[in-house]
Amino acid sequence: MRSDYDVVVVGGGPGGSTLSTLVALQGHRVLLLEKEQFPRHQIGESLLPSTVHGICRLLGVADEVADAGFVKKHGGTFRWGLNAEPWSFDFSVSEKFSGPTSYAYQVERMKFDKILLDNARSKGVDVRERCDAVDVLEEDGRIRGVRYDDADGVRREVRAEFVADASGNRSRIHKRIGGARRYSEFFQNIAVFGYFTGGKRAPAPGSGNITCASFDLGWFWYIPLSDELTSVGAVLRRESAERLKDGPRAKVLEGLIGECPLIAGFLADAERVTEGPYGEVRIRKDYSYIQERFWRPGMALVGDAACFIDPLFSSGVHLSTYSALLAARSINTALSGAIAEADCFREYETRYRREYEVFHDFLVAFYDMQRDEHAYFREAKNITGSSATDTESFVELVGGGASDESALISTAPSSSRKRRADLLERSRKIHWQGSRVQVQAIFGESMGDDALYEGGLVESPDGMHWARPGQPAS
Repeated sequence: MRSDYDVVVVGGGPGGSTLSTLVALQGHRVLLLEKEQFPRHQIGESLLPSTVHGICRLLGVADEVADAGFVKKHGGTFRWGLNAEPWSFDFSVSEKFSGPTSYAYQVERMKFDKILLDNARSKGVDVRERCDAVDVLEEDGRIRGVRYDDADGVRREVRAEFVADASGNRSRIHKRIGGARRYSEFFQNIAVFGYFTGGKRAPAPGSGNITCASFDLGWFWYIPLSDELTSVGAVLRRESAERLKDGPRAKVLEGLIGECPLIAGFLADAERVTEGPYGEVRIRKDYSYIQERFWRPGMALVGDAACFIDPLFSSGVHLSTYSALLAARSINTALSGAIAEADCFREYETRYRREYEVFHDFLVAFYDMQRDEHAYFREAKNITGSSATDTESFVELVGGGASDESALISTAPSSSRKRRADLLERSRKIHWQGSRVQVQAIFGESMGDDALYEGGLVESPDGMHWARPGQPAS
């Protein structure tokens, strides 16, 4: 049967934009369907170095993101656990994030997401906004395309070799993958959040860092988005959700802020934004979940469509774009015919589940308030199996460096042979795959890998395909 496209991607957020771009760059025909018109508001403004200095460079938008004026985030501050005083970490502590690029950004998602979507369009992706996917097309047990409503409300069908659902936790088509979403019994939180002007800033160079502060009902995030604008949200445990019924959302948020002295102090002279896209106090259900299946013949789930984890460590965009990289490798390889589709997506699911589980397992330990920061650092080392120090292991994990992916290291661009050799040796010594994605991004080739399991695959030299161990990719 004739296909209109090689791939249809549903969802134009960071995951969908990343996947579609990396597939289109291999010469494949890609259609991206996004139900909204960009720019649009989205939660999740705090990025990790793995996205900024790995994925963005692979996509070719690193310079544009750097020129966008986003606030630099050199680390974070926690008022958490047994220590009554706030404690901080810097990404530069980790050898993997050391150097002039040991930072991430706090971004206004309206701007950041549009940069990625416009980049996908410029790289050859057919981007169609205000197009809502309502179902998939199935024939003989295989997904063959998508049924969607276009911008004029006309029902249309489009055929493709592969469909990727990157439409987030509210996906309308994820159930067609089979299986069910399994919700965490531990992470069943509700977030209420708004935006403020005039909030206090820490002294430089930590003025752009995220602050997370626990209080009796849960925890707060405090994210500086500019010199004036701050995103502030309270994440409430399920048993505390009744507080959301105490009155208008703005009053509820104001009352919760008053119960967290650290955040209340930051906002003592601030005013809440009441107009424009940031003028609404919003509520978001942050129930963590994971899908029983991530793929079936002809279809894969990417980002939040597959799984979602508590936002404490700002892992949302990282997980979305990392899964998009893995899915792009799988689709590119399957379309080439070099390796069977089932093997490609088994690799995708294995690696994405592993990354999700690292964050999940550490978050469970981190929510134990009867520890101090040093105990959390040791737990990070135990979970990741890193050979680095306890503190470095913690920074590697929360910086997005536990995925064993070469595209995710943050290091200054360089084309020298010595610099490449140093990066490769450093990665071998610390057994961290995160260094590999950035090597790929900087030098245009992968540094290779060992299979994760017997019969598993490795990344190809160009980093955009899978290969059998010891065999070159076609």
